[in-house]
Amino acid sequence: MTEKASTAPVGAADIDAAARVVGPFAVRTPLLSFPVLNERVGTKVFLKPEMLQRTGSFKFRGAFNKLASIPQDKRGGGVVAFSSGNHAQGVAAAAQILNMQATIVMPADSPITKRERTKGYGAEVVLYDRDKEDREAIANGIAGKRGATLVRPYDDPFVIAGQGTAGREIAEDMTALGLVPDIVVAPASGGGLIAGVATAVKAKFPQAQVIVAEPKDYDDHGLSLRAGHREAHHAAGRTICDALMAAMPGELTFSINSKLLANGVTASDEEVGAAVAYAYRELKLVVEPGGAVGLAALLAGRIDARGKNVVIVLSGGNVDADLFAKLVA
Repeated sequence: MTEKASTAPVGAADIDAAARVVGPFAVRTPLLSFPVLNERVGTKVFLKPEMLQRTGSFKFRGAFNKLASIPQDKRGGGVVAFSSGNHAQGVAAAAQILNMQATIVMPADSPITKRERTKGYGAEVVLYDRDKEDREAIANGIAGKRGATLVRPYDDPFVIAGQGTAGREIAEDMTALGLVPDIVVAPASGGGLIAGVATAVKAKFPQAQVIVAEPKDYDDHGLSLRAGHREAHHAAGRTICDALMAAMPGELTFSINSKLLANGVTASDEEVGAAVAYAYRELKLVVEPGGAVGLAALLAGRIDARGKNVVIVLSGGNVDADLFAKLVA
């Protein structure tokens, strides 16, 4: 990374550099504002619709920035990643563009839509049992045998900087509107997206509050922020937010987020489902549950937003068709 990364794992200069790399290939998603939503919550809300991003989620940004950083003489072995779906598709699409082979380790219970789309980008998919097997160990084994580069989903400076380009766009677009973002909300699993967004937003608007949104009981970031060190959640079973089930914040991401985030909020599966349905019916947006958790927290009154400019990142739209049909019925 750049020299600025000597004092922080990722800095605004790194995100500027990532924007130059990612910009020609990624979609610059807009900020959307809807009168019906503003009236419901009593404030001005801007939505960053990353489901309109290439591959249907923000993950393409970080994946492309990381793969583009691999030297040409190291690309022959390809890349290996582990993911429940969105990182998988981002890596697969980036590899296809850069003419690299991608192998993705995915849980057998991941949405079939995400698996099929990952294969559609030309990647090899290796399935594992998330309750009994270690995905990182499987991925490391494959990478070692093939001489491939392991592309981590969040604990990588290039990945974080790539995700931060979404925050950079938020800062630029709010500036162009002549507005200051008082609150910026983004979801987190390992924390790469919100680490990048917080870095970019607070470089331009240091007084902005950046809030992490997580599924109820899967709030390892909220727990960790309150404790002052990384803590795992102890949720049992599953959440419909399948993209947000990491047990603990990343080491690198939390070193950033512990300094930049204001606090965390949660939303139950029922509230997230209602937000997915609301986005579809009222805003005409298709958002996957994990991508809607920030909107769900806002609609449930968990964010003190009245009279403030609020930006919410809708991180993806790769929802299983059957689940989506149930939620919007």
